[in-house]
Amino acid sequence: MEMAELTALLTPEGLRLLDAMPPIDSADDVAKAVSRLRRDGHSPDLVSAVVGQARLRTRARAKFGDLAERMLFTRAGLEQATRLPIAARHAARFRDAGFTRVADLGCGIGGDALGLAGLGLQVLAVDADELTAALAAYNLAPFGADADVRHGAAEDTDLDGVDAVWLDPARRTAGHSETARTRPEDWSPPLDWVFDLARRMPVGVKLGPGLDRDLIPDDVEAQWVSADGSTVELVLWSGALAREGVRRAALVIRRDADGEERAHELTAETDAADEPVRDLGAFLHEPDGAVIRARLIGDVARSLEAGMLDEHIAYLTSDAALTSPFVSTFRVREVLPFDVKALGRALRERDIGRLEIKKRGVDVDPAVLRTRLKLRGSASATLLLTRIGSRRTAILADRV
Repeated sequence: MEMAELTALLTPEGLRLLDAMPPIDSADDVAKAVSRLRRDGHSPDLVSAVVGQARLRTRARAKFGDLAERMLFTRAGLEQATRLPIAARHAARFRDAGFTRVADLGCGIGGDALGLAGLGLQVLAVDADELTAALAAYNLAPFGADADVRHGAAEDTDLDGVDAVWLDPARRTAGHSETARTRPEDWSPPLDWVFDLARRMPVGVKLGPGLDRDLIPDDVEAQWVSADGSTVELVLWSGALAREGVRRAALVIRRDADGEERAHELTAETDAADEPVRDLGAFLHEPDGAVIRARLIGDVARSLEAGMLDEHIAYLTSDAALTSPFVSTFRVREVLPFDVKALGRALRERDIGRLEIKKRGVDVDPAVLRTRLKLRGSASATLLLTRIGSRRTAILADRV
């Protein structure tokens, strides 16, 4: 989206057209909507803005639910925005610490600011991109004076009267669609500036989960967050926002069988020591990505009475029929030959036609392997491909 499109959209006609648009899920839906609106005599800028926003609103439901239907987005802004349930959890930490006015520096389209304002906190939301700040102002408008949105740089923001800060440094090149990752020293604001601020006042910093751990200061709480099996972010908490005695945390958010989101958290004062390697047992456990990033695999292993399958591979194995929210658990059927032809033959003999393929520590493309296996049958299973020592191993199993 460009500023001309936003100007065309932010009119009674533009917003009325947008609210009347049906969900747009495909390129075919886009083509039909564009043809219809152009045929009705609407300008190219307005048509582009309305159709683009309608498609983004459809995609945004995964992050914002029904609230997406009254929000505006850019493609990059939506991709980088925090999911609203996670933003609400972040906001609760500020509220529970007793803070009432929080600055959201690098607010993007306003995802985290919505979480803060939604819990009754006053928010100063700042973004260096003029268009993005305008979208944030629109999205936060229902909160009135409790959400003050400004266009400006984080480093230049006057923090007088602010109790604490939420920071989401821009870690990609500027733009509203295609962007590329940059180095920490090139982030906006730079990571050194962020950490200096975190030493002076309570700060929460949203970063990518793959951040080099050597860059994490010793005096902050590092919390890795995963949602529905995907590790989505690392948050560093300083000052009163950091929990006493917690330096490593893995927050795992999963949907249960009823579709309800449940949050489970593992915390520790430091990285956990791993359990010893042992032979493959009756069960194989795959730790959640947040647990792996937080290096708390050993704590999970001890809770499952499990050991490491290999000292360099993040798989656990046990004989006890135990599982936890911090792992995916599989009941081992048997070990099969790793050779593709022999493996395919063994799977067909077992009538397996639906196969989940997981890998760790081996150079295999699951999509290519699936084609080469030539599966046939009515049964289903999971195939875990890994390395134990120097030996490549194929483990046939069932999800628990």
